[in-house]
Amino acid sequence: MASAPLPLEPSPIRFGTDGWRGILGVDVTLERLLVVAAAAARELERAAPAQLNSREVVIGYDRRFLAPELAEAISSAVRGADLEPVLTESAVPTPACSWAVVERSALGALVITASHNPPEWIGLKIKGHFGGSVEESFTAAVEKRLEAGGITVPIPGDTPRFDGWGGYLAGLRELVDTSTLRRGLEGMRLRVIVDPMHGSAAGGLPALLAAGSGPSAGDGCIEEIRSWRDPLFGGHPPEPLAPYLQELIAAVRASGEAGRPAVGIVFDGDGDRIAAIDERGRYCSTQLLMPLLIDHLARARDLPGTVIKTVSGSDLMQLVAEGLGRPVIEKPVGFKYIASEMIAGGVLVGGEESGGVGFGLHLPERDALFAALLVLEALVEGGLPLGERLDRLQASHGGASAYDRLDLRLKDMASRERLEQQLAQDPPSSVAGWPVQEVVSTDGVKLRLGASHWLMLRFSGTEPLLRLYSEAPSRERVSEILAWARQFAEAA
Repeated sequence: MASAPLPLEPSPIRFGTDGWRGILGVDVTLERLLVVAAAAARELERAAPAQLNSREVVIGYDRRFLAPELAEAISSAVRGADLEPVLTESAVPTPACSWAVVERSALGALVITASHNPPEWIGLKIKGHFGGSVEESFTAAVEKRLEAGGITVPIPGDTPRFDGWGGYLAGLRELVDTSTLRRGLEGMRLRVIVDPMHGSAAGGLPALLAAGSGPSAGDGCIEEIRSWRDPLFGGHPPEPLAPYLQELIAAVRASGEAGRPAVGIVFDGDGDRIAAIDERGRYCSTQLLMPLLIDHLARARDLPGTVIKTVSGSDLMQLVAEGLGRPVIEKPVGFKYIASEMIAGGVLVGGEESGGVGFGLHLPERDALFAALLVLEALVEGGLPLGERLDRLQASHGGASAYDRLDLRLKDMASRERLEQQLAQDPPSSVAGWPVQEVVSTDGVKLRLGASHWLMLRFSGTEPLLRLYSEAPSRERVSEILAWARQFAEAA
């Protein structure tokens, strides 16, 4: 895998949409991590509700290089803050740490993970007492503590450990009847092939769908690939995108050619993002999985609540929700905006284009394992494999559409600023020959050309990076729109 040259100087400690991340040994060092963990722990204590009588902070970690050792190290920083760390016995999905916070009535959690970032990255996620990611005001307060330069001396010691998997899996089994689900999959003769991308969600779905208490389903109903720990993640970022899933796609197609349809389920490095491969080998992001989940939860399960989508989400999400009489709220890109709605209550499901899905009957948190159970439950309820089920859903809500995204690095910040100014003051009146019907500025600029037909241009942070999103009636049309958008952006 070709990697960008490592920077000579570490980047400032700044929290992104879900935690602080950077290159191990450059941006994230043990010295810096101890200081950040201490500041985060103190802020968890300060922000806790008055009625929460706890001094406990959950510490978890994923399968990255040095993640277990760094998790043990930050436990000493938590002790130095006069709080009580409890450490998971093994690598666990990040949602399992959020579950443990609620189950143990802890102050929050600190999780050593860089999620879906490249192998050379590491980071820290902070979870609040409510079992979800802390808000921007919280991380701003942590940054303020760091700028103030207070000193917390780490205190060595033996950190109590707990089974981070047990309670989490038991909780998911209370939300989904996994025994009935397993029998339904067997009745359909649908094979489930799971790709955890060498990440910390490995073993979770087979354990949930196992007969009895064994570690696997035993009869070939479910199998895992790339389930062993590999801190290099096979040479790719552990992100559930089609280019990194060729082994899973091949396995699903091979099963179909052998006479048994299969569905591929893929998790990212820390188990909070999901994607799927249908029986034909088609990659299915949450742009397709979210409409399926909306239909299943609102129609088949008849659960109440609003649907939350980001502005980059497929129109199919809104069409399915409105067809079932459910209101839809559209938010900027980033799960933190969805989580804030979930904390307020009244949410059926909320999801983003990049793979994160949360559910009102669960935590205010992305949880890929729970999402996978509900996707499989929807397939059993409909009696159809994933591709056929999605085809029928699209046909009943305006017909098929395609989606793709392109990340475009601009020449420099000056080019970015010129393009930003042009989009704000004089957005295009047509895109690739189609007139623009509406300009939406919720996040970036979204140029709507018709139903399930749009282009969105959104800048990333402070980099000269432009993200291009498009949905259109055909894959060819999507390619045409993105090519036009690239040319438009590079001409700025």
